[in-house]
Amino acid sequence: MKSVTAETDKQRWEREVLEPALNKAPERDVPFTTISGRPIDRLYTSDDISELDPARDLGQPGEFPYTRGIHPTGYRGKLWTMRQFAGFGTPEETNERYRTLLKAGGTGLSVAFDLPTLMGRDPDHELSLGEVGKCGVSIVSLADMERLFEGIALADITTSMTINSPAPMIFAMYLVVAEKQGADWKKLSGTIQNDILKEFIAQKEYIYPPRESMRLITDIFSFCTKEVPKWNTISVSGYHIREAGSTSLQELAFTLRDGIEYVQYGVDAGLDVDSFAPQISFFFNSHSDFFEEIAKFRAARKIWAEVMRDRFGAKQERSWKLRFHTQTAGVSLTAQQPYNNVVRTALQALAAVLGGTNSLHTNSLDEALALPTAEAATLALRTQQVIAHESGLINAVDPLGGSYFLERLTLDMERGAKAYFDTIDGMGGMVEAIEQGYPQREVAEASYRFQQAVEMRDKVIVGVNGYVQEDEPPHPILYIDETTYDKQLAALARLRQTRDNDAVARTLDALRGTARGGGNTMYPLIECVRAYATVGEMCDALRDVWGEYEEIPLI
Repeated sequence: MKSVTAETDKQRWEREVLEPALNKAPERDVPFTTISGRPIDRLYTSDDISELDPARDLGQPGEFPYTRGIHPTGYRGKLWTMRQFAGFGTPEETNERYRTLLKAGGTGLSVAFDLPTLMGRDPDHELSLGEVGKCGVSIVSLADMERLFEGIALADITTSMTINSPAPMIFAMYLVVAEKQGADWKKLSGTIQNDILKEFIAQKEYIYPPRESMRLITDIFSFCTKEVPKWNTISVSGYHIREAGSTSLQELAFTLRDGIEYVQYGVDAGLDVDSFAPQISFFFNSHSDFFEEIAKFRAARKIWAEVMRDRFGAKQERSWKLRFHTQTAGVSLTAQQPYNNVVRTALQALAAVLGGTNSLHTNSLDEALALPTAEAATLALRTQQVIAHESGLINAVDPLGGSYFLERLTLDMERGAKAYFDTIDGMGGMVEAIEQGYPQREVAEASYRFQQAVEMRDKVIVGVNGYVQEDEPPHPILYIDETTYDKQLAALARLRQTRDNDAVARTLDALRGTARGGGNTMYPLIECVRAYATVGEMCDALRDVWGEYEEIPLI
């Protein structure tokens, strides 16, 4: 006898309510997809999450697998850290901006470095011409780091530093400045980004080959376990992967798989997983598709908790809990009608907060044109403060939890990320996948598809391919002139005349010797910093041993 499947409530609604409505007025003929291109149904009901086990897949806030948040009280106990990414020109100019932001109510600093610093080059290198102080602050030696944080007690704040290839050198400078201030290293808290894998995938600010770069990272893991136990030794960053054009799912999958790779390398280096995993943090992009982003953050917590407990056998809950910083999407900002960027940033910040971010940076309205002015940066900070104190979002933990739509998106994010894990595991790991160009191709193809959607107007960018305004008045911007270059060259010349150059040479030789052997590179780097060796000199010492990486072009 043929069985009859009972009609679901969703099917009944489609037959009785939807079909008559569509017969009278059809829907708009546009693709209903997320910004990443994922098709979205018109209605989500309990039918769409029938396989969801709330106890297994959600738990409650503060309970494994932390889908609903790692803290039982959410923001009722403590607000997220409000950071503003800042750095430009000379250390003195950036120090002034930091003081302004802290006075305006910022609760943490986030340092942006210029391109020469990011690439491990001194200002007098031929490749530094035209770039000194332009996209961040120019840091050459300990003397610059001292000026950058003059009058700011490092023991009393948390500092995030967006630095990758030269992360050990910059971190060593920060520690020596703190030491000179009388701070106890064991009480310092903050983060160095130190995520080299995403550089190979997306941002391309690498220096050394992948495996040698991974050694520097495990050296920092080991060093901080002993010397700076509260410091976040790495901020595994999906932000730049997303900025390069990935989908939300790719950002989630590649970021977490990068994290898995770092943990595996740490374990292979002989470290106990629970000794360093709690100091691993993450850094995500919050883009414009509101619900997709919230689902991404919730799925990230669940996946990481399961990976750490089940794949690596971590015993401490602190190793299971994914902590993450969020920055609103720089790539979404437009030079056209820049005040629209205030609205974009507010929506993206809302998604980050509803997703449970632990700290947040909101982009300024003028960042598609130049580095932000002080006024624009303050307005971006005020955006966070309005959300925190006027929106009511902080009153409940995971207020959107249980939404049919959101829980379906979260499940799909989780499954899609795990499918990527299987592919990368099959290649031998993320380093091997990068060497084969796999994540790079995935991101490039996703970026191309999105650009096609914009050009075909399947995706409307207000002010760019829709609602265009002619004859826009010019917007005032922050201009960094070439005096920064002249000032930093002069400061570098004075440094080389006044420091003990024999001591510098000895410390650099010791660094080369450690790099050739098996010791921890952080200890000789700290001695190089104390002797006032420059970023370029320290990076060049390792270039002498390891060489520079050249990427194989994608075909």
